[in-house]
Order: sequence, then structure tokens, then C-alpha cells
Amino acid sequence: MARPLRFEYPGAIYHVINRGNYRFWIFEDVKTRDAFEKCLFEACEQFGWVLHAYCVMSNHYHLALETLEPNLSAGMRWLQSTFAMRYNRYRKEHGHLFQGRFKSIVVEDTDRLAWLCHYIHLNPVRAGIVTLGRLQTYSNSSYAWLMKGKRGRPNCLRFSDMLDSVGGLKDGPVGRRKYADYLKWLATDEPKRKEMLFERMSRGWAMGTKAFKTALLEDGKREVARRVIEGKADAEARDLIWSGRLEACLAIAGKTFKDAEREAKSMEWKVAICAYMREAWGCKVIWLSERLNMGAAAGVSRCLRRLREGELREARQLLECLKRELGKS
Repeated sequence: MARPLRFEYPGAIYHVINRGNYRFWIFEDVKTRDAFEKCLFEACEQFGWVLHAYCVMSNHYHLALETLEPNLSAGMRWLQSTFAMRYNRYRKEHGHLFQGRFKSIVVEDTDRLAWLCHYIHLNPVRAGIVTLGRLQTYSNSSYAWLMKGKRGRPNCLRFSDMLDSVGGLKDGPVGRRKYADYLKWLATDEPKRKEMLFERMSRGWAMGTKAFKTALLEDGKREVARRVIEGKADAEARDLIWSGRLEACLAIAGKTFKDAEREAKSMEWKVAICAYMREAWGCKVIWLSERLNMGAAAGVSRCLRRLREGELREARQLLECLKRELGKS
């Protein structure tokens, strides 16, 4: 299985998800869910994580956590391997429990973190396990801990950011009651859930603005870009990388996207950029032809073949310039 895209830095916020191997119901009984919770709280303590929300379902889990150090992978490796070891020892079984390492979606800010927390807390209701009125009885969730009050609550749990986003609520009896009312309203307000991107909460690799996603990719240019281009991450991340490199090529060529629209499909500067992007970044011909207005993919391929065969002098010169200026990183 290809390794998923990872971004680790101090103060990062994540939506972490994983499922049982072959969607096996590893958390079907309460005792197993309790055991996973125990491991989760130990991991938070050991790795200094802040746990904003979590929910353990029958065959998967959701975590909204913040890492004070860039140690998500190390901590998740410890959490999943420790739980698997304890689970297999207790059941006298062996083998993998989870379907992969885990999925992590980077969250941009506290507003989106709050949306994620609401999504996680409503998970048992969406799954039809409990009704809204009995949501706090689902014990294997941070919502149950919130409703119990502060006494006995694990130190790693923090609800202040989530509550503050809902009209500045406080972590007290009144604030908790108002948050329960807020969740009841949210569960019945489909437009609001769509606005909070509930349907996309478990998809992709980052939850935030285009600027945030681009900055994440630029921070780890070489290593991240290689994995993205090789098809080991979300298509959105790959397109952001390709778009950034294409803009750099246009700047060196002294051209713009408007020039690409106005000028002929087979202009040599277009062929040179296309050749560089293919060679250095593995861009698909159809992707390039659409953005550079080069027509059918077959025609682009013919132009590239002419370039390889030693024709198109201007294109060869620009290609060498792009290689000198941009290299392959």
C-alpha cells in the first residue's frame, strides 16, 4: 500500500481516521472500545497531544488532535501497535487490526477544528446508534466526557476552542447545556452542515483555504512533491504542485495564461514548457494541453516527438533554460 501524504509541524491540527482491516468490527463491544480509549489517552500523555474530540465506532475511529511537536507518525505508530498487541494478547489472536497506517487530514484553523469536533460528536447519531436525546450515553466519545463535567476528565481533553467557537461558550454547566442544544439544532440543519463541509470531512489531505494548502506543499517542496506526483496523495495536492511549477515556467518564458489562450496551439514556447513539465514533474499531457490551450493530446504528443527528434530549435533553447533555472525541484 502506498504511504499517505504526511505533514508534521509544531502546533498542527489533524483529523485522524482509521478502520479495521477489511472493515472488521474491531470495536464491536464496549470493553474493546474502552481499551482503545485507554491507549489513546496514554498516547496523548506520552506524546504531548491535545485531544479536542474523538469517537470510537464499531469498526473505525475519528480523532481531532493537536500535536505540540511534529510527532504525529511516531505517536500513531505507538498507539496502533500498542493497542493491536494488547488486543491480540487478550483475544489470543495475531495479525493486522487496521486497514493501513492511518489517514490524517491537516486542519487550517480553530474554526474548522470546531466544525470537525461537531462532526465527530454527531457520528453516533449519523450511524443510527443513538438518538440525539441520548447522545451523551454513548460513552466512547469525547462528548460523553464533556457532558460529565471536569471531574475525572483526562488531562489531554480540551474543549475550550470548540466551545468558544459556538458563541463564546464556557466549559461549565451552562455552556455544556447550550452546546448540547447547539448540536441538536445542527443535526437538523442540513444547509449549515453543508457550510461546515460535513460531507467532505473525511476526504482529501487538508481542510482549509487554497493558500493554506499551497503553503503546506511549498514547505516540503522536494520530498512532498515527489510523493504527490507519483500518485500517492490526493489529486488536489498534485494539481497545486503542478500549477505552481507551471506558473514558474511561464514567468521564465515571459508568458502568461492569457498568452496561452491567444497564441497558436503549437507555439514552440508551449512545447518547451510541456516537455519540461513532463520530464521534471510527470505532468499528464491532457492536463498541460488544457492549461496551455494546446488542443488534442495527440497533437501535443506529436510536437513533443518532434522536439525529441531534434526539431523546434526555439523550443530546445527554452527547455534548456528551464532546466537551468528550475532544475527538478
